[in-house]
Amino acid sequence: MNFKTSHRILSSLLFLLIGCSELREAVNQTGLIPGPPEEVGVSSERLLRIDQMLQSSIDKNEIPGAVALIARNGKIVYHKAFGIADPETGRAYQTDDIFRIASQTKAITATAVMMLWEEGLFHLDDPIAKFIPEFENMMILDSLIESDSSFMSHPANKNITIRHLLTHTSGIGYGFIDDHRFSKIYQKAGIIDGFSTDSVTIQENIRKLARMPLHHEPGAQWTYSEGLDVLGYLIEVLSGQPLDQFFQERIFEPIGMVDTHFFLRKEKANRLVPVLHRFEQEWKEYSFNPYYDPAYPISGARAFFSGGAGLSSTALDYAKFLQMYLNNGTIYGRRILSRKTIELIMSDQIGNLYEEFGFSHGLAFSILNEKGEAQGGLGSEGTFDWGGYFNSKYFVDPKEKVIAVFLKQMEEVQSDDTNWQFRQLVFSAIDN
Repeated sequence: MNFKTSHRILSSLLFLLIGCSELREAVNQTGLIPGPPEEVGVSSERLLRIDQMLQSSIDKNEIPGAVALIARNGKIVYHKAFGIADPETGRAYQTDDIFRIASQTKAITATAVMMLWEEGLFHLDDPIAKFIPEFENMMILDSLIESDSSFMSHPANKNITIRHLLTHTSGIGYGFIDDHRFSKIYQKAGIIDGFSTDSVTIQENIRKLARMPLHHEPGAQWTYSEGLDVLGYLIEVLSGQPLDQFFQERIFEPIGMVDTHFFLRKEKANRLVPVLHRFEQEWKEYSFNPYYDPAYPISGARAFFSGGAGLSSTALDYAKFLQMYLNNGTIYGRRILSRKTIELIMSDQIGNLYEEFGFSHGLAFSILNEKGEAQGGLGSEGTFDWGGYFNSKYFVDPKEKVIAVFLKQMEEVQSDDTNWQFRQLVFSAIDN
């Protein structure tokens, strides 16, 4: 072998090594990169079933459209947009569209809480009143006085803890999506249940919420609640920062979530898709709602940062957040949470209190258990998930290293089966 031949071989080997190193660095820095489905054991042919399912649902007028993203082993194997985002202009959905993710905000708030927990600032079983004194001496609802929306109550025997708030076992209600008693009580008190364009802060809202009655004794039942809004204010108290600033500096920037915000800057407003509802078989923009301003998050006072429902994001941004969890707490070469904290978050925190068969509940997500896996189509035991009010969903299967984000922006319609169909088809596409 002559010198030139040896030099070419060595140069080729060096190029391959550099290429592999750059690829590893790309995955480390971005958390997710596009890749061929077959490279990570996903069938391209079977992924087309998702296209067919979504287009069929659009053709049957069951949904106006959606954006879907699937990743496995750090590779994005599917990222597509379907349908019409704005019926008035005819603008089609784009993969980088920004959606109001509503309750998908909760997992980000829970993550922030656990970051502060890692700093030793509190025990999970500390009473929230230790940090927000207004939660001393909570009351439990006995009855609603219909004539004026006042109520009768009795003292709670237990304190609400931070763990209760993370697991929806505090007894706090949820206003407009709650039963009529709490809906009336919260409305009379002026409680903000989701997000707001008004000049109000979460401090003001949470202090009013602390005067509201509970559904039940803290820890006695699972009741979906505004507990994560309370924890959003706790983050402000403990960190000394507004919630939006804490999220930006401690979560969004390190993870590379460039399109996730409470309020959008002007240059991003045109990427926000409107909330749609079906009226006389036509999809129209939801221009009025008594419980929230459909103009959120592009107008108003830009003062209210709801830890339970206030963020807007893209499919790619949220997938990066989920990839951090799949990576046991690291992404972008930075550690957000320790592996042990991730294990704690994913552990069953409430036993049989959670109402949905086949699932348990951790400190941030709903978690599929052995019975849930046996139902089929939901993933492996340990798969975690949640969603948002406007019919967005996500799930992550740590065993299969699969992430799926499915974003819609619509008031719920009973004819929409795409959430369960999407999940089932994702797992049907695994090919190894």
